Amino acid sequence: MANTFETVGVVGLGTMGAGIAEVFARAGIAVVGVETDPGALERGRGHLEGSTGRALSRGRLTEAEQAAILGRVAFTTSLEDLADCDLVVEAVPEVMDFKRALFTDLDRVCKPSAVLATNTSSLSVTAIAATTTRPGRVVGMHFFNPAPVMRLVEVVRTVTTEDGLADEVAGLARRLGKTPVTVADRAGFVVNRLLLPYLNHAAVLLEHGLSTRDDIDTAMRLGAGFPMGPFALLDLIGLDTSHEICEALFQESRERRHAPAPVLRELVTAGLLGRKSGRGFFHGEEPPANPSSEEKPSASTVAVLGGTAGNGTGAAEGAAEAFAARLSAAGFKTAPVEDADLVVAVSRTPVIEQAVRLPHPERLVGLNLVGDQVAEVASTVLTSPGAAQVARGLLRILGRTPVSCRDRAGFVVGALLHPHLNDAVRMYESGYASMEDIDTAMRLGCGYPAGPFEMLDRLGLEAVRDGLRALYAEYRDPSFTPAPLLDRLVTAGVRSIRDLSS
Repeated sequence: MANTFETVGVVGLGTMGAGIAEVFARAGIAVVGVETDPGALERGRGHLEGSTGRALSRGRLTEAEQAAILGRVAFTTSLEDLADCDLVVEAVPEVMDFKRALFTDLDRVCKPSAVLATNTSSLSVTAIAATTTRPGRVVGMHFFNPAPVMRLVEVVRTVTTEDGLADEVAGLARRLGKTPVTVADRAGFVVNRLLLPYLNHAAVLLEHGLSTRDDIDTAMRLGAGFPMGPFALLDLIGLDTSHEICEALFQESRERRHAPAPVLRELVTAGLLGRKSGRGFFHGEEPPANPSSEEKPSASTVAVLGGTAGNGTGAAEGAAEAFAARLSAAGFKTAPVEDADLVVAVSRTPVIEQAVRLPHPERLVGLNLVGDQVAEVASTVLTSPGAAQVARGLLRILGRTPVSCRDRAGFVVGALLHPHLNDAVRMYESGYASMEDIDTAMRLGCGYPAGPFEMLDRLGLEAVRDGLRALYAEYRDPSFTPAPLLDRLVTAGVRSIRDLSS
């Protein structure tokens, strides 16, 4: 018999749990909210009243609707009051011992037909289920914060979950007005398993001196089209939460990219947790909308060389010629390489080998045009600071936002984006989740303008594959090797990876 889920329990009424209780109550479902003591219970009631009160003040709820929502939630400090619930969702802190102890108690209290769900964002649902006598009735139901607003719910099935149960829970999520994606039980599920290695990798590149905090954030926001840069997003998520998720990923995979970056560990140890503590990667200040524009071009002549035409976002062939034409149209004088004050090598690969062949290698910078807004300015070990400064000023006049970086494979955008997309291919290739669900999860869970597979098609499978090969050749990190599926598709001449799911 299909589950009806008419009465739902929520254990833990912090910001997340109270939001989950509100979501169920808004859908007309009776809720039993449980907290550990009267003080925590009143704080949970306050979260629910505050959230619905804000919706009322903004005209999104009427007074009658707010009263009906609040009237559907019963507050208690006793787990015994969950005895008749059809579903219980746990939303306590992300500590495995807490969750396992709670599920042991829920297994004792709840009726045998009840479904027990954990809202964990990264811990093993299988390990939690194993503490009960009903592992087949245990699933993950991961809401995103703020739960009343965010549309995504990750429904996590384990190897012991009863057939059809994950589909029933996904149907419940749709009843709540959410968009469910159903995935297997792996640390981080879809969103955190893809997002946190990317964010952690940004922290590693910062430590390695590839670029600055602000330039990396600018590159990924304006160049890759992400809604936030990685460091602004880490501060928003919370550095302690991010560290915990990376640890969970590393414990499962043992991949170097999943090990928390040392700077992340140091900030957490120092209590600098991001916005929640007032300081993290940013020191209380708002991330800049655009970096400083103080640089002024002082070169009277510029030479433009073609490296590997194009870049990691799929610029057309002939980027060097197009850039030279743009310079001329803006009134800049071009000159032969030996006479130019500034030499620009338009390339998506490192340019040091071009620099050493020039009479004045200190005048050369690499230039990677990313999308319509960003230009990565790569300095080799021979590039003079003055040449890089002149290049940045010149680019601003041309309407581009310059991002300074070292002359390394992938520069900034490719070094971060290509491994991120490769992880998505590996996830699909393993049978862990569908392309459609992965794309949906990243669009709804992270606000991406396009899902990973949509990005892959836009950038070009071969460009991403070649970018990964260059990263592996430089860093020798096994996680940078192209996913076997990606390699095979390029070899076969397939243009769209999404053709596989049609």
